[in-house]
Amino acid sequence: MAARSFRELLSRDEPLILMGAHDALSARLIEQAGFEAYMIGGFPAVGARYGVPDIGLKGLGEISAAVKDITAACELPVLVDCDDGYGDVKNVVHTIHTYERLGAAALMIEDQRWPKRCGHMAGKSVVPAEEMEAKVRAATQERMNRETFIWARTDARGPLGLDEALRRAERYLRAGADGIFVEAPRSVEELEVIGRSFDVPQLANPFEGGLSPLLKPAEYYRLGFGALGYGTNLIMRITRTMQLALRDIRSGKFELMGTGVTLEQYLTAVGIERWAEVENRHGRKAGPG
Repeated sequence: MAARSFRELLSRDEPLILMGAHDALSARLIEQAGFEAYMIGGFPAVGARYGVPDIGLKGLGEISAAVKDITAACELPVLVDCDDGYGDVKNVVHTIHTYERLGAAALMIEDQRWPKRCGHMAGKSVVPAEEMEAKVRAATQERMNRETFIWARTDARGPLGLDEALRRAERYLRAGADGIFVEAPRSVEELEVIGRSFDVPQLANPFEGGLSPLLKPAEYYRLGFGALGYGTNLIMRITRTMQLALRDIRSGKFELMGTGVTLEQYLTAVGIERWAEVENRHGRKAGPG
């Protein structure tokens, strides 16, 4: 069965929850948990693969290498964060095509000025709206697959205020964006304003420890947000899990031994059954004696 498009997934009367995968294993676990789509953001990808913060230290080459590994391990439709497209309009088109060839069903372009940073960090700045409009037009008009869903993200709320963020979102929609993401609103009241401002798919980012209020998925959906990006939850929690495990072993207490998955559970998670079937079908059978 072919993977459903983001348009189909967003047309249903329920929020589309997008867990963030930071590596191939996390993508497999997202699929096994029953989610219908997922996302790959720069924040978890560069942290897990390169051990650096999301402040523009890695570009398309490094991040696409992570995306290639992740998408190869998971059949679900995926939204890939393209940052600012890594340059001007020609770079945006190159980035869009790169990720389309890797199987991305949806892509996001933002209006931050490079070097960018996580949307909930201080020190952001944005490019002129005209520059972002040109990128959105290039992305939507030059995408190879007309079903590829293009999200336009604006980070203007922080440096320029909510009104400017709303004006920019409207301009990006007129430039051809399929959906809008206004990053880092500060209150439920701001979420309400954003949600009722646009009659298109909108994405909210329930970022633990971030600037925006944390609500239940049904409440975000009621406010007008059809997609919810939990892009950093897994990388944050797995980082804490590893810190606790390392601290436990380093201390010599070994109090956490046995609290992880079993060998059998791990092998199931990484698909041992499939490879055992291949081996049984095609491997040489041992002869008598």
